[in-house]
Amino acid sequence: MNLETLRQERRKWLTWKNIVPYQEAIKALGEYENVKVSLGDVVDIQIEDLSHEDAEQIRETALLMKPWRKGPFRINDLFIDSEWQSQIKYNLLEPHFNLKGKVVGDIGCNNGYYLFRMLSQKPEKLIGFDPSAIYYSQFQFLDHFIQSGIVYELLGVEHVAFYEHKFDTLFCLGVLYHRSDPVAMLKSLFKGLNKGGELILDTFMIDGEAEMCLTPKDRYSKIPNIYFVPTVNALKNWCLRAGFESVEVLEIMKTDLNEQRKTEWIDTQSLEDFLDPNDPEKTVEGYPAPKRVYIKALKAV
Repeated sequence: MNLETLRQERRKWLTWKNIVPYQEAIKALGEYENVKVSLGDVVDIQIEDLSHEDAEQIRETALLMKPWRKGPFRINDLFIDSEWQSQIKYNLLEPHFNLKGKVVGDIGCNNGYYLFRMLSQKPEKLIGFDPSAIYYSQFQFLDHFIQSGIVYELLGVEHVAFYEHKFDTLFCLGVLYHRSDPVAMLKSLFKGLNKGGELILDTFMIDGEAEMCLTPKDRYSKIPNIYFVPTVNALKNWCLRAGFESVEVLEIMKTDLNEQRKTEWIDTQSLEDFLDPNDPEKTVEGYPAPKRVYIKALKAV
């Protein structure tokens, strides 16, 4: 697979007529020397001596790029209140990994919130994969100020096995249920890891001890491209079939309205619209309400 040819093809996505306004707005931003970045629950960017005109330009650019799914972010007084309170997931996972000096990839990285948070652990290299020109543009906008050195690839999980180098740690958060062949996806991630490498993954799950999964007929929680929702034991079997040596369950947590909710930064429906109004334990389709399992899968040394 020639990734360089693929990269060139996908860079053309940035010339699509719906993406061009984002790219032009980013290019029009000013250059700022005195920028301080705090990598806490809110990725906080503070620009010294920011003029009212420049602050308004930044606000208009951020609003142009809605919806903001992952975050939150702050740029001076501008608070980007994303749909997902992504710090909840990151803070849950952070005690289970050490990225210092490691080559790290985030598959399905969205606008880079988790990657920005990972900077504090001083990895050797951070690479994000996401085939979305909108999310890439959001990342460019944020990194215009942060200047992180993060590499963002307009590539997907299917390209990880063919990447120019292997990874010590791979994150794949909220992607597996979008794939019609989950074992093939896990094999791609396995091949992308160095020996002794680790995969940190989360996915929708259903309760039960049986090695089985839910296969929604049409949609799950109003999401059309959800293929398989496994029990924990089924997910473990998928990982073992993909080649992983062991699988550790880190956490099981129900998605609630504190973590995912509608804000002025998305202009679309959110979790409260996806659940049965008469029974929040079910989706509008009658399936079990969204619950996630977080795992760490290890590749043998």
